[in-house]
Amino acid sequence: MTKRSNSDDFRTLFLKDIPLLDVRAPVEFNKGAFPCATNIPLLDDEQRHVIGTRYKEQGQDAAIALGWTLATPAIQAQRIADWTRYVQQYPEGYLYCFRGGLRSNLSKKLIAEAGIDYPLITGGYKAMRRFLIDELDIHSAALREANTPLILVSGRTGSGKTRVIQRIARSFDLEGFANHRGSAFGRQVMPQPAQIDFENTLSIAVLKLRDAHPLSPLFTEDEGHMIGSVTLPLELQATMQQAPLAVLETPLEERIDIALEEYVLSARPEYIQAFGEELGSEKFREQILGNLNRIRKRLGGDRHKVLMTIFSAALSELENTGIADSFRPGIEVLLSNYYDPMYDYQQSRRDGREIFRGNKDEIVAWAQHYTPI
Repeated sequence: MTKRSNSDDFRTLFLKDIPLLDVRAPVEFNKGAFPCATNIPLLDDEQRHVIGTRYKEQGQDAAIALGWTLATPAIQAQRIADWTRYVQQYPEGYLYCFRGGLRSNLSKKLIAEAGIDYPLITGGYKAMRRFLIDELDIHSAALREANTPLILVSGRTGSGKTRVIQRIARSFDLEGFANHRGSAFGRQVMPQPAQIDFENTLSIAVLKLRDAHPLSPLFTEDEGHMIGSVTLPLELQATMQQAPLAVLETPLEERIDIALEEYVLSARPEYIQAFGEELGSEKFREQILGNLNRIRKRLGGDRHKVLMTIFSAALSELENTGIADSFRPGIEVLLSNYYDPMYDYQQSRRDGREIFRGNKDEIVAWAQHYTPI
């Protein structure tokens, strides 16, 4: 049996995407985990609850005794079989529980009974989570330095900012991590990640970029403090609030094309794939019209009524014919009369931050070679 040491080298674990065996209960995993982690729990949610209660009332020894009572031979055999399959598939991995204590060591002992030594993460999930929080704060502060800034790709709604970000090597996609397009119509079929999952994914991405490009600026999309239901970490918010701007210029007609593609032509098939033709079409309709209702006060009653009429008719035509052109007038109204005035107001409060302006190809070419003075 080859023996490997336990590890607290969190930087290497995340930079190299080392597989992680998470033996916490499912409820803990669902609240927050790491991208390379797989949850094969020692205890299910109910077992964790009753053993936790016993621990609080009678102490560790009583909790351990109850755990062995609940872990029948059949349950132990199943756990060992599941873990063995995992460690054989990922022999380079490590296992962890919340603090790297009792559950980790018990899981390690049971795996060892199958003839496999599998090392632990020292400090467990809590230590790795602390590392990622601290690292993101450190990198966010460093990205306020003049020689290695964070640069925001700014521009009007529908201008294709995310598409530009995806073409720049030294960039991270906040909307991709958040699984949300960042506007009132940005919700997607699959739910957004938990806040902790979003932060962990973001921190690892920035860690990798800063490791690969320690002396270079990074790029991301200009975002508010929230993207749908997830919130940007405070230190990153502070950096973004003073970051230089590269402004993407896109003609209105092209912006309408982009919005139609992203919010209608690509979105509706995702709903149908997820829910089937009839229910998917119904949910997509609810998504479009529900989003309009959510911004009714800002639109004003008359404009809201006009847009509801336009989009209701457009949805019916799309369902009946597959043609989406009837969305264009409503999209133009939203862009010109709702989103653009908000953008203009925000930009008026950002004097002195713009360092470049151009179309999508010009910004990508500039970003690839940009070096701060």
